[in-house]
Amino acid sequence: MRKIEIYIHIPFCVRKCLYCDFLSFPSGEKERERYLDALLWEIETQAPKYRDYEADSVFIGGGTPTVLTGEQLGRIMRGIKAGFAFGKNPEITVEANPGTVDRGKLEESLKAGINRISIGAQSLNDRELELLGRVHLSEDFFRAYRLARKAGFQNINVDMMAALPGQKLEGYLDGLKRVTDLEPEHISAYSLIVEEGTPFYERYGREGKREKGTEELPGILPGILPGILPSEEEERLMYERTGELLAAQGYGRYEISNYARPGYECRHNIGYWKRHDYVGFGLGAASMVENVRWKNCTDMERYLHCMEARKGQREGTSEADAAEGIQEERIFLSVKEQMEEYMFLGLRLTEGVGKEAFYKTFGRKIEDVYGDVIRRLQGQGLLENGKQVRLTPYGRDVSNYVMAEFLIGI
Repeated sequence: MRKIEIYIHIPFCVRKCLYCDFLSFPSGEKERERYLDALLWEIETQAPKYRDYEADSVFIGGGTPTVLTGEQLGRIMRGIKAGFAFGKNPEITVEANPGTVDRGKLEESLKAGINRISIGAQSLNDRELELLGRVHLSEDFFRAYRLARKAGFQNINVDMMAALPGQKLEGYLDGLKRVTDLEPEHISAYSLIVEEGTPFYERYGREGKREKGTEELPGILPGILPGILPSEEEERLMYERTGELLAAQGYGRYEISNYARPGYECRHNIGYWKRHDYVGFGLGAASMVENVRWKNCTDMERYLHCMEARKGQREGTSEADAAEGIQEERIFLSVKEQMEEYMFLGLRLTEGVGKEAFYKTFGRKIEDVYGDVIRRLQGQGLLENGKQVRLTPYGRDVSNYVMAEFLIGI
């Protein structure tokens, strides 16, 4: 059977972080329950389309999925298992905010089949956490991590952020080392991106240096004065030292911002970077199956209304009818677009893009399509060009530039 990855979006959170541009917002119990009913109806009506597929991974993301109760997470898992066939030892991840878990919820999640947890620490500096607008402190992270281990999780990821306002290299590395002392199986370490439409953008602007008083930035606590963002050179050094520190602790970099102990690489994300088919359920969830891409609507009332209207007409409701009204931006990717994605997603992986794999996928040699681009970037010291085409260390530093070249390189 063909493999497919499944994504479930839970758009709820305790409070919107100041840097966050994800589809997420606070909610009440009634809204969460109403959404869950609609989500399960979507899964039930759409899953039959994928009866020829075998689910290799499930990722429950958000938002903060752990604002749901353990019982609600269990209902989601039962809905997925009822609708999909699963391969051997599937990877099933839930994202967690340290302030929203307890041992009972974690044990219920494990019992339901969730076998991997991704804990969003982001920083172990309480001042930085307050500045980010996080709802937890460092002690909450350590508590959540211990509870996850006691509950029985044997595959834990910890998210950390670099290049935060006022952050210094030494402090960042100290926090990262304290995380490695816990021996999680996986660490994601990525730089802050100041996204338009967030309070952080109002403070820092596109260049990250625009000054504004704390009284003009909603959510910043009194007495917490945001510093300017680290320079590009400081950010580059943080990235370089991250790889060195984690390598010394037994973590291999398998993707630009992801590190794992051997055998614990995130299969769900690898599936995305290798362009496996994936299907998303829930508000704003994206899908790509057989090179057709679509996205669910991002308006909650529209999503709930469409699902509830179809649910009320269960008798005779077709799969197409059930999806009508929530799916949008449906496009078929041309071969050119498929090859572009194959390159700029594949180059995120440390292993890079295999020439033989490219030929098997597209029936064309990679040199015939991208030969000029590859040779030019190789000459600039940005790519290695052997059986695999991969980023050099310098290429990783300017990866956005490298990947953009493959969008205009045909």
